[in-house]
Amino acid sequence: MSAKAKPMPSLRSDEAAERFVEEADLTAYDLSGFKPMRFEVEPKLASLNMRLPQPLLDALKRKAKARGIPYARYVRMLLENDLAK
Repeated sequence: MSAKAKPMPSLRSDEAAERFVEEADLTAYDLSGFKPMRFEVEPKLASLNMRLPQPLLDALKRKAKARGIPYARYVRMLLENDLAK
């Protein structure tokens, strides 16, 4: 990070991120910690229905909420990350 670059603020929602990008001068921030992001552009034509123990589902929902995403998207992200290895 250069001496004048600001650290990125924590953005917990899409709305907060959109506001930040619209209002901030991104050249003033340190973007070196950013990682490539895969956007969901492929249509979802198949579905998966599974039964889980309630504590496991509750834990998934808590983790997804902490990341600011719906729990089904979090489960899909976990599956995609595991299969990409």
